[in-house]
Amino acid sequence: MMNLRYFLFLLISTFSFAQNGEFPSAKVDSIVKRIQLPVIPAYQVNVAKLGAKGDSISDSKPAFDKAMALCKKNNGGTLIVPKGIYKLNGPIHFVSNVNLKLEKGAKIKFSDKPEDYLPMVLTSWEGTMLYNYSPLIYAYECSNIAITGEGIIDGEGGKIWKSFKEKEGKGKDLSREMNHNNIPLKDRKFGDSYFLRPQMIQFFNCKNILVENIRIENSPFWCLHLLKSESITIRGISYKSLNHNNDGIDPEYSKNVLIENVNFNNGDDNVAIKAGRDHEGRTNNATPSENIVIRNCNFKGLHGVVIGSEMSAGVQNVFVENCKTIGYLKRGIYLKTNADRGGYIKNVFIRNIQLDEVEDCLYITANYHGEGKGFQSEISNIHFSNISCNKATASGIVIQGFPDKKIRNISLNTIEIKEAKNAISNENAENVLMTDVFIGKRATVPSAVSKH
Repeated sequence: MMNLRYFLFLLISTFSFAQNGEFPSAKVDSIVKRIQLPVIPAYQVNVAKLGAKGDSISDSKPAFDKAMALCKKNNGGTLIVPKGIYKLNGPIHFVSNVNLKLEKGAKIKFSDKPEDYLPMVLTSWEGTMLYNYSPLIYAYECSNIAITGEGIIDGEGGKIWKSFKEKEGKGKDLSREMNHNNIPLKDRKFGDSYFLRPQMIQFFNCKNILVENIRIENSPFWCLHLLKSESITIRGISYKSLNHNNDGIDPEYSKNVLIENVNFNNGDDNVAIKAGRDHEGRTNNATPSENIVIRNCNFKGLHGVVIGSEMSAGVQNVFVENCKTIGYLKRGIYLKTNADRGGYIKNVFIRNIQLDEVEDCLYITANYHGEGKGFQSEISNIHFSNISCNKATASGIVIQGFPDKKIRNISLNTIEIKEAKNAISNENAENVLMTDVFIGKRATVPSAVSKH
C-alpha cells in the first residue's frame, strides 16, 4: 500500500509542476517593459549630399564614413540613405546614438571582396571569441543605435563568401582548439587565409538597440548577431537570405531581447539562441543568454526556434508565442546541446505555434551529433502548450537525455500533430507531463464487440 504522506507529496509536486507550466505572461510583460528603445539626437545627415551615388557601381563607403564621423561630432543623429543602390567596398562601423535609416527604395549593397573587411576586428565565430574579418555592419561598445526604414541590406554572400564554406575547416578547427586550450585572445588572429566568413550585422557589447522594418538579403554568414548586448528590439524586419549558415537572429550572451513580427526566410535557423562554446562559454557563466521574447513571427527556413548548440554559459527565460510557419521547416522547435558544452537550458515556455510540414516537430537532445564528453548540459523546465502541426515526416516529439544526466520537468499540453512517421521518442527524461497530446488520428469511443 502506498504511504499516504508520499502520495500527498507526489500529488502536490505534480500539481505544482503543472501550475508552473502555465505561460507566464506577467514575466514577459516585465521583460518587455525593461527594454529601452534607443534615444537618437535630432541631427540628420544625408549620404547623397556627401557624395554617395546610388548607381550600384560607385564606391559610397567614403561618404558613409564621413556621415558617421559627422554624427559622432554631433553626439549622434540619423544617417539617411535615400532611394538608390549604394555599393560599399567595406564595412559600416557604428558610433553611439546613431540611427542608420534606409528610405523606401534604398539598398546598401556590400562588396564581396574579403580584403575590404580588413583590418580585423574583435568578434566571435561559432561561439569562440577571436579576431577576424569585420562584420559588414559592426557596432562595438555602442549605446542607442538603430537600423530602420523600408530599405534593403544586401550582403552579396552568394559568390566568393559562399566558396569559403568548403575551405573553413582549418580555421574552424584552430578556433575550437584555441577555445579548449584557453589561448589568449590577442593570439587568436584569423582573417586572410582562414576562410571564416563574417556576419552581416553584429552588435557587440552594445545596449538599447532597435532594428525595425528593414529587409536583409544574401548574407555571407549569420545575418544578425546580438553578441554580449542587452535591451534589444527587433521588429517588422524580413529576410531572403539562403546561403550557408544564414541564421536569421543569433542572440549570444545577450539579455532582454524582444523579437516580434518578423518574416523569416533563411538558409538555416530562424532564431538561434546561443551562449558561447565549450571551455570559453563555461567561464562566461555570469552572462547567460536570458529574458528573450519571440512572438508573432512567421518561420521559414531550416529550423524555427533553436537553442544551442553553442550554449555553454547557459540559456534561461525564453518565451515564444503566437508564431507560425509560412513554408517547410526541418524542425519546428529544436533544443540541442552535447557533452562538450556544459551549461544549462532552463525555463523555456512555448505556446500557440502553428507548424505545417516539418521533419521533426519538437526536438530536445543533449547528445547533438553524438559529440563530446565530460560536460553534459542540464536541460530542465521546458513547457510546450497549444502546438499544432500538419505533418512530421520523421518524428512528432523527441526527447534525448543521458542515463546519468536526465532531462527534467517537461510539460506538453494540448499538442496536436496530425500525421507523423514516428510519434514519440522519449529516453532518459524524468517528470515528463503530457496533457491532451494527439499524434496521428484522434481516437474516438471504443468500438463494440462484434456479435458474429
